[in-house]
Amino acid sequence: MPAVALVALGACSPVYENHGYAPPPDVLAQIDVGRDTRDDVAEEVGQPTAEGVLGEDIWYFVQSRFRQYGWRAPQEVDRQVVAISFSPSGAVANVERFGLEDGRVVALSREVTGSSVRETGFLRQLFGNIGNFNPAGLFDE
Repeated sequence: MPAVALVALGACSPVYENHGYAPPPDVLAQIDVGRDTRDDVAEEVGQPTAEGVLGEDIWYFVQSRFRQYGWRAPQEVDRQVVAISFSPSGAVANVERFGLEDGRVVALSREVTGSSVRETGFLRQLFGNIGNFNPAGLFDE
């Protein structure tokens, strides 16, 4: 019976997973705003997780920490986003750090396609395609 209690207790303990990389404050302190370039930042900090949507004006470094209890879905408990922006001349213009409390969920793109799958049963779809098969289409002639 004690073994069952240990297994049950172990299933309740959280499991943490880390994803991505955001440079720590001491590394960011080495960046000289107005003087360092993209190459300097890449050497000091590394390559970004993502770049700005409209060009290379902003580099993003994203790090997340997730907690999961047993069968439950993972929950994001910490997020750090570092945004390093560059001037048109290529020098560092700004360095910002955002946390989970600063963020919000933004849908960048949402495309919904109507589907008749719910209206038509599986067998009707399967047998409806039998007449549409053309063996000549297998050969490029």
